Amino acid sequence: RDKRSSRSRLLNGIMAEEPVNVNGFRELARQTLPKMYYDFFTGGAEDQYTLKENEEAFHRITIQPRILVDMSSIDLSTMVLGYSISMPVMIAPTSRHKLANPSGEIATARAASTCNTIMVLSISSTCTLEEVAACCNAVRFFQLCVYKRRDITAKLVQRAENNGYKAIVLTGDSPRHGRREADIKNKIIIPELKNVEGLLSTKIVADKGSNLDALANQTRDPSFSWEDIGWLKSITKLPILIKGLLTHEDALKALEVGAAGIIVSNHGGRQLDYCPPTISVLEEVVHAVGGKVPVFLDGGVRQGTDIFKAMALGAQAVLVGRPVLYGLAAKGENGVRRVLEMLKDELELTMALSGCSNVKEITRSHVRTKHDRQLLSLL
Repeated sequence: RDKRSSRSRLLNGIMAEEPVNVNGFRELARQTLPKMYYDFFTGGAEDQYTLKENEEAFHRITIQPRILVDMSSIDLSTMVLGYSISMPVMIAPTSRHKLANPSGEIATARAASTCNTIMVLSISSTCTLEEVAACCNAVRFFQLCVYKRRDITAKLVQRAENNGYKAIVLTGDSPRHGRREADIKNKIIIPELKNVEGLLSTKIVADKGSNLDALANQTRDPSFSWEDIGWLKSITKLPILIKGLLTHEDALKALEVGAAGIIVSNHGGRQLDYCPPTISVLEEVVHAVGGKVPVFLDGGVRQGTDIFKAMALGAQAVLVGRPVLYGLAAKGENGVRRVLEMLKDELELTMALSGCSNVKEITRSHVRTKHDRQLLSLL
């Protein structure tokens, strides 16, 4: 009994500690959540190579600082589709926030509003898009997967537009659901999707494995292609960002169909395993786009130096997903706010120590990639 009591006090002490970086929130989330839900949020596809590489690839990029620059004032603000935000960090679309905290996406949106940044609400949210719109004045985008029933998709887009969402983020890398082995082993059962309640039955029972796979594969439209972007544009006046690009070929396609922006993403390593980490292909996409539309990045962003590196390679801003969920699980709305504040503070310090007083001063010359070093070694 004494040993159990000592262990309990130790765990309570750990839980009471304030993390010093966003990875600390991951450990708090692990202690807080049931294993099934923790695995759902943290897991990736198959061998999880891409999941791990999303973070590791940042470690292979070094920063080239400039010294003796006036750093008495540093401005982290930037513009995204005409909206001013306090830092080049947005909240990525992630599903089912109520599995992390009873307040769900409402808590996440309020933290985004407090930190003056943009939240992209997932179509698979556990609060309705109307509830999130009514809870605060955060700038919100709506993430969309296209269902086989196009009439339901059209209704969701119209609801987003009517409720003040400022853009549609079309996920393009999910014609089928990635094989997430932890969810299969846990036989995860997910809650009803609030946004399609009364429109689409999500009570699907899988013969084996997770009902998440069965739900996605039975409801999403695997035929949706570049040719269908015109249909999506015809049903909304909102700008459309396309998420899930990893190649210059698809970047050029996005320009052809009139995308308002591109999000370089591999779905957090949750779809196709052994595809490249996003930071490794960011520059390829940026060069293909040639400044015609903004390029954003998600995947593996865990600290301020990661944000700095992404911006140096051409991203206008980054999106963070798992760290937000860890903060939400650990400490609710305050946890999400602290995660965003930590990333902002770390970016500000990185800029100060690198000689950049505003985000426009972060340039390609401030970083050196593995490829750069190989070229230098040949000189």
